[in-house]
Amino acid sequence: MDGLVKAGKIRHYGLSNETPWGAMRYLTDSQIRQQVRPVSIQNPYNLLNRSFEIGLAEIAHREHLGLLAYSPLAFGVLSGKYLNGAKPADGRLTLFSRFQRYNNPQAQKATEAYVSLARESGLDPSQMALAFVTSRSFVTSNIIGATTLEQLDSNLASSELTLSDELLQAIEAIHTEQPNPAP
Repeated sequence: MDGLVKAGKIRHYGLSNETPWGAMRYLTDSQIRQQVRPVSIQNPYNLLNRSFEIGLAEIAHREHLGLLAYSPLAFGVLSGKYLNGAKPADGRLTLFSRFQRYNNPQAQKATEAYVSLARESGLDPSQMALAFVTSRSFVTSNIIGATTLEQLDSNLASSELTLSDELLQAIEAIHTEQPNPAP
């Protein structure tokens, strides 16, 4: 990677699906060898999978290794569209049934709680979930996805949403009750 950066073929590089040990290994090796270091890490991060906060968030913050958070809506689960056994024809979990990470009973229970909290607060569940991810100090980019222009407009609008301290406390209460149900 160092050679590619120095040759001008790439500007920067990042890590993907890495662990705390792996991230620190890359950072340490690049420092010891006096090579260009990674500038980002692309890992899943959402209300159902906050495992990045365990070790990696501190590394991201202290080492300036920005998180490119993927799957911020947990394959669309956090929109609420799969609640009560619903299987929308064009939904990712319907189309790609091999991806079951977000479909276990604990994830469903947590999803119900997050969707209810959003609706009780007068918010769109997807926008609340995206705004939470965007609000974290270690997140450099929130990698949103959409299958319709309406979803894209809604997802983009989440960048204008600031979650209140009261709402963040309620999110933390759900997380405490059901931490990382879909790692």
